[in-house]
Amino acid sequence: MKRRAVLHSTVAAGLGVSFRGFAQEAGISIIDTNVSLFRWPFRRLPLDETGKLLAKMKQLGIAQALAGSFDGIVQRDVRLVNQALADECAGHPELVPVGTVNPALPGWERDFRECIEVHRMPGIRLHPNYHGFRLTDPRFKTLLKLAAQSGVLVQIAALFEDVRTQPEQFRADDVDLAPLADLAIGKIQILNWRPRGAVLEKLAARPEISFDLARTESTDGVATLLDSVPAERVCFGTHAPFLIPEATLIRIFESNPAEAVLRKILQANAERWMAK
Repeated sequence: MKRRAVLHSTVAAGLGVSFRGFAQEAGISIIDTNVSLFRWPFRRLPLDETGKLLAKMKQLGIAQALAGSFDGIVQRDVRLVNQALADECAGHPELVPVGTVNPALPGWERDFRECIEVHRMPGIRLHPNYHGFRLTDPRFKTLLKLAAQSGVLVQIAALFEDVRTQPEQFRADDVDLAPLADLAIGKIQILNWRPRGAVLEKLAARPEISFDLARTESTDGVATLLDSVPAERVCFGTHAPFLIPEATLIRIFESNPAEAVLRKILQANAERWMAK
């Protein structure tokens, strides 16, 4: 099945059948590097139950996903959040847990160690805007050093919800990523960012940083990012269930990348960045 045929066949066969068929025919095990489990605290989402999310992944041909926890954004007891995430993923081999660490809380080093040593997670996920720290915070620098020494991935969520639709009492501005250009070490992935401007140029120059595609905009958004960032540092990520997972797949296929690039984005890059 040709890549363009995937899009042309969606009307007749449906999105799920088309994408799954392409992945099977091409021998690609699609890996989503950006999903979240449990419930977004401010409203219900259509796929905010694990079973429903897994069913959608199967329908779209997504074989595996790095899963964080919505609970990690608002709950202070990160230890229990990560335990619940690990327990939920334990029964579903398609889901690989990525724990929350909040360096603004006392004892965050213990939370980091438990993610890596107890739960055997390949990475951690940070929410600087919701947890109230900037990337210039010395504790963030210390965390990056610990992660680099452990060989694990650090995911930084640049945003979760557009500020225009956030509840007024719980506004969280987009994370200022500019300092990361001078701090990056180890393996870092930026999630949910609309890549653009001078900041993108600086971050693109750092080989330690990769990007997901959840918030790329317009039909040429993926191609535009690939003009600035090597294909080896671009990973498939949907931000499901907050966003509709089909949207990222459509943008990727509409960009019509070469087959070798497509394989990197959908599978190979994620495997490499997840490996310790």
